[in-house]
Amino acid sequence: MSIRLLVKASIIAGFMMLCFSANASDLSKRQSELKSIQTQINKQKNALKTTDKQREKLLSLLRSDEEAIASAAKKVNSTKNNLAQIDTTLAELKTRQDELEVLKVTQQKTLSKQLSSAYLAGNHDYTKMVLNQQSPATIERMLAYYQYLNKARMKSINELKQTLTELDEIKVTQTSKQQQLTQLMSDQQVQAKRLSQEQNQRQLTINELQRTLNSKGAELEQMQIEEASLKRVVEQALRAMKDNPSMEGFGKQSGKLKWPTKGRVSAGFGSQRSGQVVWKGTMLSAPEGQNIRAVSGGKVIYADWLRGFGLVMVIDHGKGYMSLYGHAQTLLRKPGDMVKTGEEIALVGRSGGQSEPGLYFEIRHKGKAVDPARYCR
Repeated sequence: MSIRLLVKASIIAGFMMLCFSANASDLSKRQSELKSIQTQINKQKNALKTTDKQREKLLSLLRSDEEAIASAAKKVNSTKNNLAQIDTTLAELKTRQDELEVLKVTQQKTLSKQLSSAYLAGNHDYTKMVLNQQSPATIERMLAYYQYLNKARMKSINELKQTLTELDEIKVTQTSKQQQLTQLMSDQQVQAKRLSQEQNQRQLTINELQRTLNSKGAELEQMQIEEASLKRVVEQALRAMKDNPSMEGFGKQSGKLKWPTKGRVSAGFGSQRSGQVVWKGTMLSAPEGQNIRAVSGGKVIYADWLRGFGLVMVIDHGKGYMSLYGHAQTLLRKPGDMVKTGEEIALVGRSGGQSEPGLYFEIRHKGKAVDPARYCR
């Protein structure tokens, strides 16, 4: 082989090795970039999984916080009702005491007059009347007169004794009720402090939960999950509903029902909530702790905590009608309880992670949500 051919072959071989080396370096670089991207993707996947797990744990913690608040709020409400009842009892006792004091004075005056009359008539002696041989008719009249006076006197004495006994009993009862009142006021302070502590704990949980919902997509996904949870509860409630002749539904009460609590409509039926999610009921802004009342008589078929809606109560009103009350601070009735129209069933709250207190209220007919404004005046 000539020298020229050898040089030419060497140049070609060197060029091929250079190209191969460049290609190998580029491939290695691309492989390295691919691995880096895969690592990032895996990290993101794990981060999403971690976020979902954290969110579930926080929701579980939120439920525990809100159930603790419900327990404390129920005790505060019970104590408040007991205080009101004792105040009423004390007022009634005071009224009765005043009446008895007036009656006592009247009875004392009547008895005093009777004793004076008996003293003035005391010169008559039964034995002398008989020995003086007064007429039997006169003696009989006198005896009847004295017997009448004695009976009247004894009656007045017994009535006065009864009045004095009742007055003493009232004073004892007043003392006992006053002691109960003092104890209840002390209990209420302790319960109010515990309620405040539980509410502070809940706020910390909500702050952490909000960090996991840092995008519109995450919020929408959360609402869709909540909607699905509510749908399952409605289906469960439909299965629990039974025909009861005593429950007539809302058919004849269109536009006549009272709203379950006093408040301002902050979100109306059918209005947009987020994305394609719309309100299936009405959101009423109202003070925390305010009474929630049953819009009509019926049977409680669900009373529990529900994701996104907090403490929820569902009442079966018959004929396929049901009413739903959400975001309560506490529930005052349990499944199976019969409730009357206007009866207190819960207290307004902010459960379910709400930042402001209010009531979420739905009316459904055969599972389908209808505008509550059609039935509530």
